[in-house]
Amino acid sequence: MPAITAAMVGELRAKTDAPMMECKKALTEADGDLVKAEEILRVKLGSKASKAASRIAAEGVIVSHIDGTTGALLEVNCETDFVSKNDDFLAFSNGCAKLVAEKNPADVSALATLELNGKPVEAVRTELIGKIGENMNPRRFKRFAGGGQLVSYLHGNRIGVMVEYEGDATAAKDVAMHIAAMKPVSLSTADVPAENIATERKIAEQKALESGKPADIAAKMVEGSVQKYLKEVSLLNQAFVKNDKQTVEQMLKAANTTIKSFTLYVVGEGIEK
Repeated sequence: MPAITAAMVGELRAKTDAPMMECKKALTEADGDLVKAEEILRVKLGSKASKAASRIAAEGVIVSHIDGTTGALLEVNCETDFVSKNDDFLAFSNGCAKLVAEKNPADVSALATLELNGKPVEAVRTELIGKIGENMNPRRFKRFAGGGQLVSYLHGNRIGVMVEYEGDATAAKDVAMHIAAMKPVSLSTADVPAENIATERKIAEQKALESGKPADIAAKMVEGSVQKYLKEVSLLNQAFVKNDKQTVEQMLKAANTTIKSFTLYVVGEGIEK
């Protein structure tokens, strides 16, 4: 059997990005054959990825990519906060965001088939799982390509916002920061999802019933609660965080700026841990 040299291990590691000891074991098993050793590692890394896939990944990062009027906001999950700071994980996440913006995949399954650094995203993901030892996966993304100006704001990589606008860049950036802080669910009251309103109305009706007020007064209480809720969760009606004497809508009007749309992602939101 040929001697397994450091140069051979280094060459295999450069090809697969696998840990050094895994490379040495594969070369030993393959009797020094680099091609065979690479195949062995692919199988082992794939096996590690399969085992990791059953583990919940609720940590991770929000990343963004903007190129002119095209942009993407993407959430990529992993299992621990420690890995969310890993350089390879961050490079993978940012590479995926760029692919979303450039290639316009229909969903995360389509994203997995696109080429990243000469390999399908899914192959890169699988190898990264083998190298790091944690489950990880792109979870969701929003692509912007409507011709409007774009700005993004990332708060510690755990909260991400992208805003499509027309007008002043500083005002738009302020709005992105406001969204990260106040977490509106829609642009205007007309855009609040019907199921959210139904839930709020049900809660208000229960409170009104428990108050013992006459029916006509109870009905007004319910409507007042719903209207208050709509103003609290719609961006344009919220008090601007930098100046609570004016609404976001009033601030934008003064800056001659219009918000066309926005997306807000919070890492792990909605994932049952």
